[in-house]
Amino acid sequence: MLADPDRPAPAVAVGTVAVVAHRKKTLGGGLDELRAVLVGAGVEQLLWYEVPKSRKAPKKVRKALDKGAELVFVWGGDGMVQRCADTLAGSRVPMAILPAGTANLFATNLGIPEDLREAVRIGLHGQHRRLDLGKLNGEHFAVMAGAGFDGDLIREADREMKGRLGRLAYVWTGLRHVRGELTRTRITVDGALWFDGAASCVLFGNVGTITGGIPAFDDARPDSGALEIGVSTASGAIDWARTLGKMATGRSDDSKFVRITRGRKVKVRFAEAKTYELDGGARSTARKLKVRAVPAALTVCCPDPDAEEASESR
Repeated sequence: MLADPDRPAPAVAVGTVAVVAHRKKTLGGGLDELRAVLVGAGVEQLLWYEVPKSRKAPKKVRKALDKGAELVFVWGGDGMVQRCADTLAGSRVPMAILPAGTANLFATNLGIPEDLREAVRIGLHGQHRRLDLGKLNGEHFAVMAGAGFDGDLIREADREMKGRLGRLAYVWTGLRHVRGELTRTRITVDGALWFDGAASCVLFGNVGTITGGIPAFDDARPDSGALEIGVSTASGAIDWARTLGKMATGRSDDSKFVRITRGRKVKVRFAEAKTYELDGGARSTARKLKVRAVPAALTVCCPDPDAEEASESR
C-alpha cells in the first residue's frame, strides 16, 4: 500500500509529547486536526494544555516538564513562543513551533512554514538546533527586543487591531507615532561606551527579520553567541520613511539615522522611562535596560537542510 504523502511519518522514539496551545490562534484545520495528526503519527503519550492568553503558558510548560515531557509543541505566535522559550531556556527539552500567530517571525527566520502537517513533521523528525536567546531585564526573547519608538509602536498595536489587520497594524500605529521623540540615551556594549546622544529607538536582535517583517539586522544569526544592537536617531515622518526604505531595499546600516553593532552584554540608560517590548509583547517602562546574549539556550526543532537539499535534487 502506498504511503500517504500528507501524513507525517511515524514518530521515532519521541517519548512523552506535550502541546501548549493558545486556543484563540488558528492554523490549518485547528487544534482538532493537530491532535489527529499527532495521534496518526504514532504519538502515544500526549500531554495537552490550552491557554486563553500567552502569559498563561509558562505555568503549563512547567507542568509539562514536571510530567516528563521530552518534546513541547508550541501553538501560537511570537508572543506565545517567547513565553514558552523563556520557560524552556536551559532545559534541553526541544521546542517545536506550530506558527499559528500573526507574524510568526521566529518560525519564518528558521524556515518553519505556516503549514500544520509540515510543521508537525519538522517537530517530530527535524533537526535539533541549539539556538541563542537574548535576555532583557531577566526575561528571554527569541526574535528581538526594543525600547523607545519600537516599544510605543508595539504597545499601541492592540490585540483587536493586530487580529483584524495583521502586520498592517504595525504600519498604522507607526504612522500614529511617527514623531519618534528623541531621548538622551547612553549605551555600553561589552563594557565600552558605544553611543551617547539623542535617540528615538534602541533594538536588540537575535535574528534578521523583526517586527512587521522588517529586515533590520542583515548579518544576524541565532547561533552566533551574540546579539545585534541597533540605535536610531530618526525623529520624524521623513526620517523614518528614509530609514524604513533603506531597511527594505538595502542594508539597515546604510541609513544615516541608524548605527548597528554586535555584542554579548549591553547596558542602556535613558534620560526618561521608555516602554520596552520583547518579541512583539509590550512590557512596562524603564530607564535602564540590561541585555545579554544567552548562547545555545534553547533547543528548537528545525527543517533538516540535508533532507531539503535531497528533496530538491530529485
